[in-house]
Amino acid sequence: PAGLSRSDEPFYINLEFLDGTRGAHVNISGVSGVATKTTYAMFLVNAVFQSGVFGVEGQHNKALVFNVKSEDLMYLDQPNVKLKPEQASRYRSLGLEPAAFPSVEFWAPPRPGDRNAAPWTERRHPGVGSFFWTIHEFCRDDLLQFLFADVSDERQQYPMVVHAVMAQLRKARKLDDGAVVIEGKTIHVFDELVRFIADRLEDEETKDFWGGRAIGQGTLNAFIRRLYGAVPHLKSLIRSDVPNPAAHAIARQKQVTVVDIHNLNQRAQRFVVGVVLYRMFQTKEEAGTRLPLEFIVLDEMNKYAPREGSSPIKEILLDVAERGRSLGMILLGAEQTASEVERRIVANAAIRVVGRLDSAEAGRDEYGFLPVVQRQRATIMKPGTMIVSQPELPVPMVVEFPFPSWATRADEAPPPTVRGGTDSDPFEGMAPED
Repeated sequence: PAGLSRSDEPFYINLEFLDGTRGAHVNISGVSGVATKTTYAMFLVNAVFQSGVFGVEGQHNKALVFNVKSEDLMYLDQPNVKLKPEQASRYRSLGLEPAAFPSVEFWAPPRPGDRNAAPWTERRHPGVGSFFWTIHEFCRDDLLQFLFADVSDERQQYPMVVHAVMAQLRKARKLDDGAVVIEGKTIHVFDELVRFIADRLEDEETKDFWGGRAIGQGTLNAFIRRLYGAVPHLKSLIRSDVPNPAAHAIARQKQVTVVDIHNLNQRAQRFVVGVVLYRMFQTKEEAGTRLPLEFIVLDEMNKYAPREGSSPIKEILLDVAERGRSLGMILLGAEQTASEVERRIVANAAIRVVGRLDSAEAGRDEYGFLPVVQRQRATIMKPGTMIVSQPELPVPMVVEFPFPSWATRADEAPPPTVRGGTDSDPFEGMAPED
């Protein structure tokens, strides 16, 4: 189910155009705050998981959700106390229970300056883990490229330096705590690593080896400046100074994993999104199977895959859009303006969804699938109303979806004294994945 028609009849999306059988991916466009893009994406995820459309095989399907604005998605496991009975009945008319997500884990970046890497949250504290990557993981997995993930970098010679440095970092020897030894130097924290790389690129005897022979000192200096510029924003995310670093790896043991990045600056956000998707893509490629499916919910697509330029994150999202269907990676991407997102990503979405649009945006070619009347209507639509286009239906449908049955902020969640514990998990006791 994808919502209700104006006559309150259930409206359905053809599953074959969502699960990769004949198509995949959902693209949602609309004005920030009014178009309810992320809320609708989570409604679709909830409907997929609740409806049982995948049968027994679907028990291990999962969702990865990036929380990019305030703590809106940090209460998915809590029922919405402001859900009215008439809205609850709309869920039941769709064959769904008006309930919170039963199996969710939450991850947030470490609070800056906290030696214990406590999660950086404002209001949601219980049940949230903190995540970071060790220095060894950074070196072994070529994560340096995601520090240079804005599209302007492609106009420079940064990529050549990045790849030369990554080749040297891969030679690092791992220590038990996730630290590394490189050329006899023991490194535990990110600023130590940055200083070490800068020293190698500034030394006449080692700069050709570490930065590449054809690279001028001006480019190396620019690279070093960018590297030092990353330290304040990334040092809490790349470290080996906290005991038991394995406890800070995004585990993905529950059905839904929420990765909170809203407190991070844009550069750190790009790094986290890039690394998490990069690792997921590698894991799915190595598995070589489509099932279980992985649903990815990502807002602000124009930031991560803009129409102009190139970057490592954009390449990963393009891979997901073009090859994810065969790997079982389903992207539910959202943005304010589809006209500013890489065309191939939007074009590969079998399901197109439009919420409230700006009048200038509604006139863009990207919305050519909408009849003129619906384009005009999109400029005045209220929250909770979407236009859904799918293959095999000649005309897009206007649908409404119910008020969220899960809390979207702290004041919609039950008081802490009456909340259900977050330790229970309906996946418990289920047969492990093959």
